[in-house]
Amino acid sequence: MTILTLNRKELEKKIGKIDEKIENRISMFGTPIDSINDNEISIEVFPNRPDLLSLHGFTRSFLAFLGKDKGLINYRVEKPLKDYRVVIEKSVKKVRPYTACAIVKGIKFDESKIREIIELQEKLHASYGRNRKKLAIGIYPLEEIRLPITFLARNPEKIAFQPLDFPKIINAKQILSKHPKGKEYGYLLKDCEVYPIFEDSKGEILSMPPIINSEKTGKITEKTKDVFIECSGFNKEYLDKTLNIIVSVLSDFNGRIYAVEIEDKGERKKYLSPNLKAEKITFSPEFLNKNLGMHFNENEIKENLSKMGIGYSKEKNKYYALIPSYRTDILHEIDLAEEIAIAYGYENFEAEIPAISTIGEESKTGIIKRKISEVLIGSGLLEISSYHLSTKEKQFKKIGYKDFRDKLIEVVDSKTERNILRDSLLANSIEILSENTDVSYPQKIFEVGTVFYSNKNAIEEEERLCISLCHEKANFTEIKQVLEYLLKMFTLSYEMKESSHPSFIDGRCGEIIVNNKKVGIIGEIHPSILYNNKIFMPVASLEIETRFF
Repeated sequence: MTILTLNRKELEKKIGKIDEKIENRISMFGTPIDSINDNEISIEVFPNRPDLLSLHGFTRSFLAFLGKDKGLINYRVEKPLKDYRVVIEKSVKKVRPYTACAIVKGIKFDESKIREIIELQEKLHASYGRNRKKLAIGIYPLEEIRLPITFLARNPEKIAFQPLDFPKIINAKQILSKHPKGKEYGYLLKDCEVYPIFEDSKGEILSMPPIINSEKTGKITEKTKDVFIECSGFNKEYLDKTLNIIVSVLSDFNGRIYAVEIEDKGERKKYLSPNLKAEKITFSPEFLNKNLGMHFNENEIKENLSKMGIGYSKEKNKYYALIPSYRTDILHEIDLAEEIAIAYGYENFEAEIPAISTIGEESKTGIIKRKISEVLIGSGLLEISSYHLSTKEKQFKKIGYKDFRDKLIEVVDSKTERNILRDSLLANSIEILSENTDVSYPQKIFEVGTVFYSNKNAIEEEERLCISLCHEKANFTEIKQVLEYLLKMFTLSYEMKESSHPSFIDGRCGEIIVNNKKVGIIGEIHPSILYNNKIFMPVASLEIETRFF
């Protein structure tokens, strides 16, 4: 959840006087009011709507919701002018492989617009960009840059420039140790042999993502008219969406958007960025009405989608929703049902008592999972909940599997890089530890969740428990004690048999056997796995089925 604080007078200039009715509409729009006074209004923006994290982004969508503005906005992108080009060198592919770029011209910046775009940038960094882990954003005055631009990587000792708000030129290593932003985000580059930089055709460094811009080329002022924007990171779709959010706001500042030609030398392809065309999603009116319990006709569906800034078209008896290029949250037609519910107003739905009689009770599986959680939380462990979807790299390669073809259950047309159904909780546990190396130790975590495996032509599900202990003295004895205590609380006995597993150290790994059946694995994680995942403390883990509890 991100808190967006807006100047009340500026907001009222755009949406009208904020009275009790408008306050209620703001909350019913899905952005609850956190606080409000004569000068400011703070609203809560959920992570699935990063496009609302600015005054112009919020008012654009809210005015449509009120029916005061048109629905889908088609932003025009001009063709690239001479030298509007960015080259991605092969050298950067291992550290920060992708970028999405644009140029926006003719902006009349003032203090409030500069503040708005900087705050949007930082809020996107913190939320959608996961504190710059997934993406970093740079915005530069075009008049200080000589196009074309190169995105490359160099040895940190050979990178030197004056970082933003710093008195002198220093090298990249010194930036990480001396600059406030370097100290805050330096861990993102800590183990990299080369650091990424953007450089113009004069050899002037624009920035070193994801840390800091250059003082010379990376500072927007009220004199700035034209800007170059780049988003760099690991997932091209993330970068494209983030760029679209920013350039749509700059267009709302009355700027003119120009495309940039991107030449990716590592992947040997060229393409234009940004792409602000609406995405078409097929939907069925019957599906929407069934899920909403309503009887909306075609015009009512169209009107409600328009209130959420979504377009509508019908071609050869097929219905399409046209999703704005800056929206990140519409992935399936069930999301359209939610949009229509918000537009129609949850307060307008009439509650109905079901025509059937049922008695609700907690399932046996739910009871077992709850009791396992209670025991482990009482023992000082922290419960986590991770994604059911993973990647080949995270689910298999980074935990030691060399041949995993028979294990793959791949999701067709996944909307994200995560396209593999997990067959293990251990991989997710290792991933969590890898992402939290900057947090204090000991780290003792567990997850009770579903894994998936292929059984002939069917996909089967299985509930498992994974426990991981990570600190300087974590070992087999400690994880075995946790297992014994847990099973004792369920009055269960077990046996252990020495075994081997690609994730564990030979001789410190065992099978967990209950009622003469193998139900899990336990041991110390192999140092090579820790190294692959940049974990600097020993880890002891177990993974076990929960059906026998």
